[in-house]
Amino acid sequence: MKVEACGVCHSDSIAKDGLFPNVTFPVVPGHEIAGVIDAVGEGVVGWTKGTRVGVGWFGGHCGYCEPCRRGNLVDCRNLRIPGITYDGGYAEAMIAPADALALIPDELSAVDAAPLLCAGVATFDVLRKSGAMAGDVVAILGIGGLGHLGVQFAAKMGFHTVAIARGAEKEPLARKLGAHVYLDSQTQDVAAELTKLGGAKTILATVTNGKAMSAVIPGLAVRGTLVVVGVGMDPIEVSALDLIGGSRSVTGHASGASIDSQDTLSFSALSGVRPTIETMPLERAAEAYDKMMRNEARFRMVLTTGV
Repeated sequence: MKVEACGVCHSDSIAKDGLFPNVTFPVVPGHEIAGVIDAVGEGVVGWTKGTRVGVGWFGGHCGYCEPCRRGNLVDCRNLRIPGITYDGGYAEAMIAPADALALIPDELSAVDAAPLLCAGVATFDVLRKSGAMAGDVVAILGIGGLGHLGVQFAAKMGFHTVAIARGAEKEPLARKLGAHVYLDSQTQDVAAELTKLGGAKTILATVTNGKAMSAVIPGLAVRGTLVVVGVGMDPIEVSALDLIGGSRSVTGHASGASIDSQDTLSFSALSGVRPTIETMPLERAAEAYDKMMRNEARFRMVLTTGV
């Protein structure tokens, strides 16, 4: 496929720094890829040259491991990941397995579609599968590359959307993204404030700070769930009483399969959800990567090829 745009993600450091046990060098990073099919391999059914497609973290499944056989494709024990297990999207062209492709709607530009194939599906798929219903309190912990999309998705799905971040200066952005309530974790007891609202049916944790996640758990509603999509190294601590007393739970969510990415793109096109991005040409990939790693991007860096 011809690559038109590729998002720059913190997970790209897995390839750059060899953090995955099965990374082999040389490898081209990038797993938020939007482009156009340039050629179709022998035996490929359902895809044609000229179709606009994207590839996200899910880069194909084996089809024979137990998770695959049970339909849990994103949990494939032999999951293929572009930019890690094969060459990704920091390029003008790439080869992708057909089962990794997601159709891009005409209403979405390539630069908007690219981040939705990782940060987008990671937040959209959580919320639609969370069990929360329209009107339920749903909180998004963190307003960054993931969180700024999570707030939009939650609001568009009809949830009573609460944005949680550090500092009062982030409230205007949270409100603009669709949050009904903003909580400043520096000056407010977030769990207590959530409890005043009746408790959160779902808290989507997009931050990487274990202490921040731990602090919000008492703010869950009865049978509420903290869903973790932010990857941090420090542990999440929780009292057994907080879990047992309200039948609460803490769980993780791993992105989504290609059809989940396609659903994310379709919903975004329908509802007007868009990522906040900064673009740079492919030849400035190193500069874009460094800016992202310094947490200076607002909120996603996207490389463009000029194709």
